[in-house]
Amino acid sequence: METIVEFDRERRDLLKAALGAAALAAAGFMRPGAAVAQGAWNKNAFASKTLDEVVKAYGGARAEPTSEISWGSTPEIAENGAVVPVSVTSRIANTESIAILIEKNPNALAARFQFPEGTDPTVSTRVKIGQSSNVHALIKTKDGKFYVATREVKVTLGGCGG
Repeated sequence: METIVEFDRERRDLLKAALGAAALAAAGFMRPGAAVAQGAWNKNAFASKTLDEVVKAYGGARAEPTSEISWGSTPEIAENGAVVPVSVTSRIANTESIAILIEKNPNALAARFQFPEGTDPTVSTRVKIGQSSNVHALIKTKDGKFYVATREVKVTLGGCGG
């Protein structure tokens, strides 16, 4: 009988620990991919001030302009520069990553998303834009080529532009 009671106690402890870990993960305190993400951090890219510097930081020479990008819900006029929705879909074959760059922000690179094989290359996020600026979607393909599409976003509140 004591063996069954001990088994129940161990099972309860295991369930409590699992639920606690899940709650921490949901709150953002624990991230299973955090160690992998840290290995992929490119400090030079995120410190870059221009599109060309970001391309070089990721090993490219230059980015070719493309029209194979759709901007989704990215507005032409943003009412609040603190939370501007940016949505990008790449129709370029073998897209490996999409980076979002804000030309007039202190650091151009706002975010970079990598896509595993078989994943639809679509991202949707919110960025801060300090003033009216060009927003660049930088696409890197699996063969190391870079493509860029640009959209001007005018900021009416929360920035200096208008």
